[in-house]
Amino acid sequence: MAEPVHPAVGEAAEGTGLPSRLDDGEVMARLARIDEVLEKVETAPGPMAQAALDAIRALTEVYGEALARVMDHADPALGARLADDELLDHLLVLHDIHPEPPELRASRAVERLRPALQERGGDAELAGVEGPVARVRLRTPGCGSGCGSASAGFEEAVREAVLAAAPELTAVEAVPEPESAKAAFVPLDTVLRRPAQPQGAP
Repeated sequence: MAEPVHPAVGEAAEGTGLPSRLDDGEVMARLARIDEVLEKVETAPGPMAQAALDAIRALTEVYGEALARVMDHADPALGARLADDELLDHLLVLHDIHPEPPELRASRAVERLRPALQERGGDAELAGVEGPVARVRLRTPGCGSGCGSASAGFEEAVREAVLAAAPELTAVEAVPEPESAKAAFVPLDTVLRRPAQPQGAP
């Protein structure tokens, strides 16, 4: 099956006269394609492959410098808006020029992941950051703070998201929910047992 053909970045969109833009799905597809091509180049023998990697590295550095200069001219409000864009957020982290502290980036990463977790009956909340470790309250379906393979899958998804957003951190740990947040457990036999009747009662 042939892959869909999209206009090149900068090519005018049909009927508009304006440069075309990529939606999030197209961006993800191109990132996946970049990873695939880079893997092939990195494993290719000979000086041409090394020359290609050197060119990619130099181009990436120039793009990073251009983005840094944009951030130099951005006021705090604009900087926050730029960081709120998921693609720009990723590039700011990649080039080590993100204006926000790792705690805020970790929190945003968890918030972005919450809808997907909630669709599967779970949830997550950043409890805080202590040194290089992010602590996350994680709930999985019917398991409280987590259990079994479901817990492991949820925890791995949260870990990857947090460390991608804040690579300064080195670990993500699940922490239990506060006792006040847990649903009280009432044994079934207590619910079904009839209270003792006083003597003489009908």
